[in-house]
Formats: sequence, C-alpha cells, structure tokens
Amino acid sequence: MAFTHLHVHTEYSLLDASSKIKELVARAKELGMDSLAITDHGVMYGVIDFYRAAREAGIRPVLGCEIYVCPGSRFDREIGVGEDKYYHLILLAENNEGYQNLMKIVSAGFVEGFYYKPRVDYETLERYSRGLICLSACLAGEVQRNLARGMYEEGKKAALRYQRIFGEGNFFLELQDHGIPMQKTVNQGLLRMSQDTGIPLVATNDCHYINREDEKSHDILLCIQTGKKVADENRMRYEGGQYYVKSEEEMKNLFPYALEALENTHKIAMRCNVEIEFGVTKIPQFDVPGGKTSWEYLNELCTSGFEKRYPEDDGSLRKRLDYELSVIQSMGYVDYFLIVWDFIHFARSHDIMVGPGRGSAAGSIVSYSLGITDIDPIRYNLLFERFLNPERVSMPDIDIDFCFERRQEVIDYVVQKYGRDRVVQIVTFGTLAAKGVVRDVGRVLDMPYAKCDAVAKMIPGDLGMTLDKALKTPELREAYDSDPEIKYLIDMSRRLEGLPRHTSMHAAGVVISRNKVDEYVPLSRAADGSITTQFTMTTLEELGLLKMDFLGLRTLTVIQNAVRQTEKTHGIHIDLN
Repeated sequence: MAFTHLHVHTEYSLLDASSKIKELVARAKELGMDSLAITDHGVMYGVIDFYRAAREAGIRPVLGCEIYVCPGSRFDREIGVGEDKYYHLILLAENNEGYQNLMKIVSAGFVEGFYYKPRVDYETLERYSRGLICLSACLAGEVQRNLARGMYEEGKKAALRYQRIFGEGNFFLELQDHGIPMQKTVNQGLLRMSQDTGIPLVATNDCHYINREDEKSHDILLCIQTGKKVADENRMRYEGGQYYVKSEEEMKNLFPYALEALENTHKIAMRCNVEIEFGVTKIPQFDVPGGKTSWEYLNELCTSGFEKRYPEDDGSLRKRLDYELSVIQSMGYVDYFLIVWDFIHFARSHDIMVGPGRGSAAGSIVSYSLGITDIDPIRYNLLFERFLNPERVSMPDIDIDFCFERRQEVIDYVVQKYGRDRVVQIVTFGTLAAKGVVRDVGRVLDMPYAKCDAVAKMIPGDLGMTLDKALKTPELREAYDSDPEIKYLIDMSRRLEGLPRHTSMHAAGVVISRNKVDEYVPLSRAADGSITTQFTMTTLEELGLLKMDFLGLRTLTVIQNAVRQTEKTHGIHIDLN
C-alpha cells in the first residue's frame, strides 16, 4: 500500500499555512512518498513552483486547489449567512484539460464571484468539470456540514450532485481526523453514505505546516493574519497540533477502519498527470495593415526608419540591420517588435513623452530604426548580442519609460487593441522579510515594544538581509545567546521569514497574450479591484508569455514640462534628442 497527501496547503495559502514549497517536497521525499498534492485556498499562486520542485525531487506533482463554492449564484453578494456563505471543495487536475479547467474555475472565482473570498457556483463547476477529480474537503465542505447538523439526506443529496457534475469515479467522500470530536461523528456518516451510494472514500490530513513542532510558529502566523495576540482568548486556532505532514504509518493508525480510503489517495495521484510546457513563446499576432505579412511590414518600417537615421550610409550599416532582422526572424520575434513599435508610435503621436531607451535594447539598430530607442548604437559601440543572441534563447526584454502622468493612456491603448481578456497586469508578492517578521512576531507575542524595536534595529538594513545573516553580527548574536525571550522571538521569526504576506500589482509589468490570458495562467484580483495574473513576472516568462514593462518615470514628466515652459516663456524650442 502507498499513501499520498491530497489536501495540502503551502505558503501560498497566504498567512494561513507555513509550509515552504521546497521544504514540503523534501519532507514528502524523506517520508518515502512518490507523489504529493498542492491545494491552496482559492488560489493557484504556487502551482508552477510546486510542479518544478516536485519534479526535481522525483515526486509526482498533483496540481489542485481548495475552492469556495457558494450555495446560489456566484454573482449574488448576499447569499447564505454565517458558515453557509460558501463551502470548501477540493479539485485536482487529472490531465492537461483538467488543469486548463481548474485555471478557468479559479479565475472565475476572482473575476466574477469575489465576495470576501473568490467564490464559484455549481454552474461554473458544471461548465469546467472535465479532467478534474473532486474530494468533498473538510468540515467546511457541503456534505460534511450537513452531516454535522444531523441532516443526512441533505448531505447525501449534495454528494450525489457533485458525483453527477464530475462523473462516476471522479468524486470522493473525504475522511479527516485531527482529534476534533465532530469529525468522528461526520466520518461515521461518510462511511454510511459511501455504502448507500457507492461513492468511494478517500482519507486525508489537512496539512497547514510541515512538522509537528511547527505548530507554535504556525499559530503565530494565524495571529499575524487575524491581527490578534497569542494570549487572546477568542481567536482563530488550529487546535490539537495535528495539521502537519503525517507519515503513511501515522495515517494507518488514524484510519485502521478505512485502509481502502488510504489506498485511494495513491490511486488518485497515479491518475493525475499534467505536463506543463516551458519556453514555448505565445506572442500575439500583430494585425498588419494592407494584407502584408508581419515580416514584410517589419522590413518596410525598418527601411524607412533606417534611411532617416543613417542618410549617409555606405551599405555597411545596412548589413548590420539585415543581420539583426534575420536573427529576429529566426528566433520568432517579428510580431514582438511590431507590438512594441505600435504602442511607442501611439505614445509619440499623442505627445506622450517616451524615454530614449534603457537596457540592452539600445544595442539594436532595429530598435533605433523603429524609434523604439533614441540612442545610436553605432555611435556608442553597443552590442546587439547583449540584447538578442541565437545561442541564448530567451525572450527579448524592452523596458520602456513613459511620462508618469500619461502612462495609463498607453496601457489603455494596448487593452483596447488586443482585448481586455488578453492584456492583464502582473501580480507581485510582499513577503515577511527579516526586520518586518521580527516586528510582527514580537507584536503577536505581546513583547514590550521598546525591546522588540531594539532587536529589529540590530538587523542590518542591507539588501537581501536574512535573520541567519543577521545572527552573524556580534550584537544580535549576543542578545540571542543571553536572552531566552529574544531567542524565542528570533527562532519563531526564522520559521516564518520569507513567507508571502500579501499580493499587490506589479508597478510596471503587463502581460499581452495570444488567446485569453486565463487559458495560460489563473487570474486574481488586486486590493483595488483590478484583475492581475496569479503568476509572477519570472514565471510568466518561463511559460513563454509576452511580458512588457510600462514604466512611469516622473523625471520624463518634469523634463517635458521644462521644455514646454522654456518654449512658452522664452520662445526657445529645445529638441531633447
């Protein structure tokens, strides 16, 4: 027999689980497991990191999510009260179609159903049910909630509904035992229901931290999430210390009466096989006017720009232009250059100040001829190969500065041209960094402010500072070794350091995709209500998506105002170039 954990929360169940992905995968390997799932609350932020870490460790990654299902329509904002605002449900992707559908479901939760939580409804589940395996989740699941209230027939009705949606053999009744008395009662009901309906059972442990001894640091994390102190009486807790990654042996001891339910976990894992494609570019097609091809149009624009830039050329620079164009064509980036040329052309023709160029793109005659940059690469001896190199296949990266006040107009133009569902801003994560985590943990432990502040100030402010590095400084080391309270503060902080704390929108990053963005990545909602990707910039690039940086630079606005003011006051026109 083999057992697989199918109900697992990672660091990306923000401030609710403390399992760092690499450590989690290493622990599963240490326990001799050959597969492991990720099922964060309502999100898929961590699936790519998890997929990679698991594959590297020789473990089969099972990609999933614990979603929130509302009892009525996802568009209703006042449906259900108290516990019944939404139910939990575990979804696991069996294949690539299931992974696509999972992204659609998770995206719909944020884009259409968000109300305190990203919620979906039965209609969403029915529309995207193919390729998914469903488990009835924890005590907050619909089936379990009815059983806990003694409403067996209602629970059975809910179970049969899920089985109808996902198909026979794709829905499982989920047993859990964390020492909560209610779970014993509910499990009896689930065993009876399985016999009555033929719906198979599966046994899971709701993992929120990795090792048994992580219970204390996880409890502190919950206090950070809820703004409480450890000493507070009425606060959210995970009682009993059972929410860790248990061994197969421990699970057998918990469920000696349901060994088949334990075996089913591994059978489900073996059915799950998602292949994620990296490094294949998904650049949108540029809409070329007048029936020309993208390649013809790019050559035409470059030739006309080149003649303006280098009217005296003896043919040697034209050779370099042709060489650059051949590299761009062979690497498949023709449309990329047209897309960038187009929105810069829009900005310039609408009197929106554009920067002269930054980074390696300034080494390209193509960029200069197209007016993407305003710096002559020949005059400054700049290398094209630093920007694009056939030996090193990576997406070109052109960061563009726009007038701070009018940057949004350029983004709006791109949205209008390619479609709102194909242009999305990018998520970024704030983390519990060294100084901040010490202050957070100190507050939760109700440590005197002055003492906690003094410890935080002993941590150097260097970039990339960690608590382990800080402990090499004599002052902090001395305090750590001599004061048990400071030692406990630092030890707890080290366990939580680096965990993602919240999401926000990347200051400049925008993804422009060939098809709807949620066909490639799940979507989320930023605090201000705008839609973002759930994957960060580096992950999007690895998945082959086109990511552009629209940087708002206040300096450009100041320069533009100065030029206008000079003309207005003194009648002198300054050509910045």
